[in-house]
Amino acid sequence: MQPITRRAILGSALLAGLAGCARSTGEAGSPTPGGSTATAALTLGLTYVPDIQFAPAYLADSLGWFAEEGLAVTLRHHGANESLLGALQTGDEDVVFAGGGEMLQGRGEGIPVRNFATAYQNYPVTIIVPADSAIQSLADLRGHSIGLPGEYGENWFYLLAVLAQTGLSRDDLQIASIGYTQLAALTGGKVDAVVGFLNNDVVRFNEAGFAIRTLGLDDPPLVSVGLGAMDATLAERADDLSGLLRAMTRGAELCASDPDQAVQISASYVPTLAEAEQQAHALEVLKATTKLYGGRFGLQTPDRWAQMADFFAESGLVSSPVAAADAFTTQIAAN
Repeated sequence: MQPITRRAILGSALLAGLAGCARSTGEAGSPTPGGSTATAALTLGLTYVPDIQFAPAYLADSLGWFAEEGLAVTLRHHGANESLLGALQTGDEDVVFAGGGEMLQGRGEGIPVRNFATAYQNYPVTIIVPADSAIQSLADLRGHSIGLPGEYGENWFYLLAVLAQTGLSRDDLQIASIGYTQLAALTGGKVDAVVGFLNNDVVRFNEAGFAIRTLGLDDPPLVSVGLGAMDATLAERADDLSGLLRAMTRGAELCASDPDQAVQISASYVPTLAEAEQQAHALEVLKATTKLYGGRFGLQTPDRWAQMADFFAESGLVSSPVAAADAFTTQIAAN
């Protein structure tokens, strides 16, 4: 199995709302606005360029909610070729925002990382077809071409889950690695369907005025993005991690109740949001994202973790089988 890099998490996670460039003052490891004088320092790794998907962290930082928890949090965006979990291993990050599947894979590679809060209760990936497509169900994908960024990350996990639940094999489809060009590939007729994100790709199709339909699994055996830390950090800093989650939960609640304000506050963290057009796009992405939070930001669902651990082992997505109990904890979310 290839090492997990930031390129892999781009298929996740989340994730990709705005494809903006990194802020000039937001290089990896540098602090962001709203600095705190609190004494308990934590570095939170955000595994993508500055993006509206991270609004709960931006709001918690800007509005002083991290500080209220006694935390001085540094928000750190990953470099282009950085290993997804590498900064956790070196101690440059204390917490990482990444896909549950990627953390499960990391555990299988011997990295003692554990998810302690799941941000998206609803899996963010779907199959997208043109509105007039002959593909009416997932089983109808047989014999058709389907595009996705590559064989990694949340898009890939979802497609494998679709194949497993519909009784199809890889040979029944023409699978094309198209990078992050779902919009161009489908509107240009290069593929018959694409795998994409509900809170990114679907938004872009709607903005482009291209009529689509989405086909999805009712209950995929997958856990989406959330917060993870090394076992040692979980053992030694449970109170700090609980405070981090509480502050980010407040941020998520504000994103849901007042997305316009959330976008305005996030503009000081995301360079591209200086433009009105991008702010309008970010607002739609954020509205779609908050629907993924479900009833409770951070909630852990043991049964879903068990299903994913089994599915990853059966699909060869882990170097060696990982017990679900080794990949997540309810210790922090319950505090």
